[in-house]
Amino acid sequence: MYDGVLNIYKEAGFTSHDVVAKLRGILKQKKIGHTGTLDPDAVGVLPVCLGKATKLCDMLTDERKTYRAVLRLGVTTDTQDMSGQVLDEHPVECSEEEVRASVESFLGDQMQVPPMYSALKINGKKLYELAREGKTVERQPRPVTFYDITICQMSLPTVTFLVTCSKGTYIRTLCHDIGEKLGCGGAMEHLTRVRVGRFAIEEALTLNQVEELRQKDQVEEHLIPVESMFEHLMEGLVKPEFDLLVHNGNPLRPDQIVGIQPEEEGYSSLRVYDSTHQFMGIYEYHAGRDIYKPKKMFL
Repeated sequence: MYDGVLNIYKEAGFTSHDVVAKLRGILKQKKIGHTGTLDPDAVGVLPVCLGKATKLCDMLTDERKTYRAVLRLGVTTDTQDMSGQVLDEHPVECSEEEVRASVESFLGDQMQVPPMYSALKINGKKLYELAREGKTVERQPRPVTFYDITICQMSLPTVTFLVTCSKGTYIRTLCHDIGEKLGCGGAMEHLTRVRVGRFAIEEALTLNQVEELRQKDQVEEHLIPVESMFEHLMEGLVKPEFDLLVHNGNPLRPDQIVGIQPEEEGYSSLRVYDSTHQFMGIYEYHAGRDIYKPKKMFL
């Protein structure tokens, strides 16, 4: 069984679930999970977790994401992108300076209303299911953060920009909101996810490439090991006489780990190994009890 993270390039027309299903067939392995959905029409980076790394899925979902988006001004659709039904059209009479000011005004912390065409659930039903029934329900605004927005090209009525944002952000909705602010409406024409945390589009593999690698028995060479996802954390090596504790996922005292001083900066979380240097999991320090407790185990 494969254990680790694959950087997959999701092609247009596939859902994120489709990618997982196809990988299960290619790799002959059931234990596979993705780390956050991409719309079927969108393309780009989709980290996929295999084997033990499936425990990482929720952690990778929290990573910052960077997108390249094409916004078409002057059009409003029911899905907030150009695949939807056109609801309204207006001439684009604003200047490039006004467009730039509107786009850049979304930098920082914002409150964003999720679109009706999304997989969020209200009273147990997905919003897009309600939308397809012709229903519109009230959605509460959610906090999102735009860390960076850079306009790459402007040829009105289209604007291409790069945006780095927090989890749970809808770029379709950002495009819609920019258009609303300008008074002419806007919809997303194209979306490419170029980065998720450490995973960049330049190293992403298509499903066909993964199949070729499997046939050559070279998939392992492209897997990111679980422990590599935590290289930013200090390493904690358990003393040999306490290996049984860590193998059973028990808490550890600082003196049971080689050379650990919890009061020093950087030791609040550790990637913990047993004495043979086998990766065990992530431990967090609890000062009140002077103990490290497991946060996520990868036995």
